[in-house]
Amino acid sequence: MAKYIFVTGGVTSSLGKGIIAASLAKLLQARGFRVTIQKFDPYINVDPGTLNPYEHGECYVTEDGAETDLDLGHYERFLNTPTSQANNVTTGRIYQTVINKEREGAYLGKTVQVVPHITDEIKRRILLLGKDGKHDIVITELGGTVGDIESLPYIEAVRQLQWELDEQDCLVVHLTLIPYLRAAKELKTKPTQHSVKMMSENGVHPDVIVCRTEEPMYSDLKKKIALFCNVTVDAVIEATDMSTIYEVPLEMLREKLDVICMKKLNIPIEKEPDMTKWRAFLDKLKYPKSKVTIGLIGKYVELQDAYKSILESFIHAGAMNECKVVVQNIHSEFLTSENVAEKLRNLDGLLVAPGFGHRGIEGKIIAIQYARENNLPFFGICLGMQMSVVEYARNVIGWKDAHSTEMNPDTPHAVIGLMEEQKKITAKGGTMRLGAYTCVLNEGSKAASIYNSTVISERHRHRYEFNNQFLADFEKAGMIASGKNPESGLVEMVELPDHPFFVGCQFHPELKSTVESPAPLFVHFIAAAKQYAEDKTSKAKVAEEKIAHQ
Repeated sequence: MAKYIFVTGGVTSSLGKGIIAASLAKLLQARGFRVTIQKFDPYINVDPGTLNPYEHGECYVTEDGAETDLDLGHYERFLNTPTSQANNVTTGRIYQTVINKEREGAYLGKTVQVVPHITDEIKRRILLLGKDGKHDIVITELGGTVGDIESLPYIEAVRQLQWELDEQDCLVVHLTLIPYLRAAKELKTKPTQHSVKMMSENGVHPDVIVCRTEEPMYSDLKKKIALFCNVTVDAVIEATDMSTIYEVPLEMLREKLDVICMKKLNIPIEKEPDMTKWRAFLDKLKYPKSKVTIGLIGKYVELQDAYKSILESFIHAGAMNECKVVVQNIHSEFLTSENVAEKLRNLDGLLVAPGFGHRGIEGKIIAIQYARENNLPFFGICLGMQMSVVEYARNVIGWKDAHSTEMNPDTPHAVIGLMEEQKKITAKGGTMRLGAYTCVLNEGSKAASIYNSTVISERHRHRYEFNNQFLADFEKAGMIASGKNPESGLVEMVELPDHPFFVGCQFHPELKSTVESPAPLFVHFIAAAKQYAEDKTSKAKVAEEKIAHQ
């Protein structure tokens, strides 16, 4: 039977429960255990698919097409194993299931209540992943903060599981904040004490307390927390701020978080975790040999979490190229023909990000035109690819009114249109083309050389597609459809063969990029940007030498 670890948070949100859960999972995986992580979110949306990125960051899509919380991206990036619909559950999904059962008569006329019906459904879903025999340890991250009204059913479900499961099969890790008061030059434990007290009032007592702190904790402070929160001193774990999230697993290894968890779960400690590949990745990340500046063109650039997987993919690809990737956020709404050269001239590469709606579209098209005409490495994802098609139609083929029907339903040159199966759909939630689909790449194309294969599988999240009615016109003008879905003929990738790097993809390669397996498209995009930067430096040196000789 699988063992269960619950990760809760107190004092404040955004402390990094997902990173702590992923780090602990990584250490246990490195010891040879089969580990998975799931996230329970207390909001009433059925999934985050319809949430504005400003509200909740990016929507992460799994292989099976589930629209999930961005923390699942951290789980996959750390563990290098795919997650699924079962790994992310919301209050909305819990209530939807219970209400549907009630309508079917499953409760035999009983009064349906939070306890036991809602809590029973929460428990059923918590235990689900542990029953398939594929995992030794299931880590469950409970979203929100202890004390929130919406989190109470989850805390109650954990209390019941602590009572139902064997004492050695269940463990609670509580993440709290130890604030540093600069005026007093002192770390304060009172918020942590109150957070643990509040949890205890609800019947759940933490076994391990992980303390987020800006300043190092001294041993007496750990003893104080242990005394007032009723845990052993070795169960008080210090989690100081790191320069990168990828340092956290090694920090937790030093603090022996995995060891204390294994002891409390009565798991024999037979060998040290093998973190060789992780350390090698960190060495490349922390000691790069070169630097490139990439422009990220989007409309949610004020919130970094809106493009979380893209930013992490840059880190993975940068380490692979032993190159520091500096991301310069550029809001597409403020890009014009007059200022585009000034804003983009110092870049070594340009990525046009995914998105929806008409806001900032013309700015994206102007940026793509600049990249194409100036041989600046360009990479377009989803909407970024679609706008590269629109730009090419307007400025190369000559269809000045070309557009996507998402922005202009009446355009005579609808080079991007609504997918056929989407035309009858009116509901928004979970109705896009979602999850992994096969893509066949043209032999001899840049795409095939990047993937070193002609058949790939990538994840999707879109309603609109390249209009194949115009495909012959594009290929005649020089833009090649280098990747297509074998079943539908949907164009998945476009490229310009005579450009150093001009690639657009309908899918989201950032969703499969991990520390151990960086996304090939990102790796080659950064390599192209690195080459562009080196060529630019060489040209500048030659120009300087000419001036010096004169």
